[in-house]
Amino acid sequence: MHNDEAAPSKGILSRAVGAVKTSLRAQLLAWVVLTLIGAICINLYLSFRSADATANLVTDHTLLASARVIAEAVRVDANGTVQIDIPPAALEMFDTGYGDRVFYKVVTAWGNLVAGFPDLPRPERDSIGEDRTFRTDGVRVLMLSHPVVGLDQDSTISVAVAVTHNSQDAMRRRLWLSDFTKQLALVLLAGLVTIIGLQRGLAPVLRLRDAVRERGRQRLDPLDPHMVQNELRPLVHALNDHMERVQNQMAAQRRFVSNAAHQLRTPLALISTQASVAARETDNIRRDEALTALRSSTRQVTRLASQLLTLSRAEHGSRRPRNDTIDLAETARRVLETLAEEALRRNIDLGLEASEKPVCVEGDGTMLREMLVNLIDNALRYTQDGGRVTVGVEQEDDTALLWFEDNGPGIPEAERAHVFERFYRIMGTEPEGSGLGLAIVREVVDGAGGSAALADAAGGGLLVSVRLPAV
Repeated sequence: MHNDEAAPSKGILSRAVGAVKTSLRAQLLAWVVLTLIGAICINLYLSFRSADATANLVTDHTLLASARVIAEAVRVDANGTVQIDIPPAALEMFDTGYGDRVFYKVVTAWGNLVAGFPDLPRPERDSIGEDRTFRTDGVRVLMLSHPVVGLDQDSTISVAVAVTHNSQDAMRRRLWLSDFTKQLALVLLAGLVTIIGLQRGLAPVLRLRDAVRERGRQRLDPLDPHMVQNELRPLVHALNDHMERVQNQMAAQRRFVSNAAHQLRTPLALISTQASVAARETDNIRRDEALTALRSSTRQVTRLASQLLTLSRAEHGSRRPRNDTIDLAETARRVLETLAEEALRRNIDLGLEASEKPVCVEGDGTMLREMLVNLIDNALRYTQDGGRVTVGVEQEDDTALLWFEDNGPGIPEAERAHVFERFYRIMGTEPEGSGLGLAIVREVVDGAGGSAALADAAGGGLLVSVRLPAV
């Protein structure tokens, strides 16, 4: 039965803790309430100490006044005997309605008991109250030394007065409860103000939530940072940055689909036609010619698709940027090795001028390699058989310089401003080009924070210079 009762309690506690963990309002309120409770506990303890000190002080003043009244009632008769009649006022001042009992003792300097209770405890110091136990009762006791007229000059009597703790405890409780009531009212008021403050303080956050929820799937325009407090504006800026990246990615995808559809439509139609022609031909020679043209068109479409995918990955915002550190000289060597077979087949002198010292840059390693592939492939493609292509890698202060020189036909100066555009091809060039090689180079170089320039080579042809920040 005990376990059955404990299980629901544990479940309720778990749900309450879970609600606090998942609610910002509950967490803020919990922290405020816990802080208030901690401050109140400390304050109540200090209030109790203060109430106790006040009750002791009042009781001690009353005991001292009672002892003084008794001491002033002591007299010496003609025979030198010390006598006393206890004044009723000395005892009545303790009649506060709490049923306290009063004890007293009057003793001469030589130890004779004049009046009172002989076993009443004697405090260690004069005029300072102390808590003691008398018989079975806890009492507050105070002793006063007082000179007596008629005795020797240095003769005194000691008056000890004790009272039970009823009135003192009642005073302590009244003082403490008064503080407790005031602080409880302050806590309730602070809790109410906190709840109202949380409602008002979180209102901008709720408005931000509603603004995000009410947006359609296609709405990615930025949110107004001024709709929330200063502390939350970085969150709004982060949301706006995220939505801008999503917009860039969506735009990149739309451009890719549009470009792919536009550029692949004609080659695919040509492939279909060539396949139909090859299927209808009965002459073996003409069928072989049709199949050769079909293979050429297929290679062109394959290269175009590869270039489109590379351009899509190189576009800013199309994917999360990488921050690799690569050695341009080593990367250029590996790219040249992969293209060396094509250069040998066409008897092109393909060379690299680079020192053994690494030339390092930071960026997307895959895209930087694609940039090198496109620039070298572009140089090989437009260089005649038996020509020359040279790649250079060097470092100038904090800049890494890549240059690509060939002795091909070059690019007229009037066309250089356009060749970095997508699908732009110079009139009269070979038809297999896709017009995307230099567009890919521009996207990669811009993403790496560099620059690219075209110029005439010293011996005729084209010189492409790429500058990137070195590390």
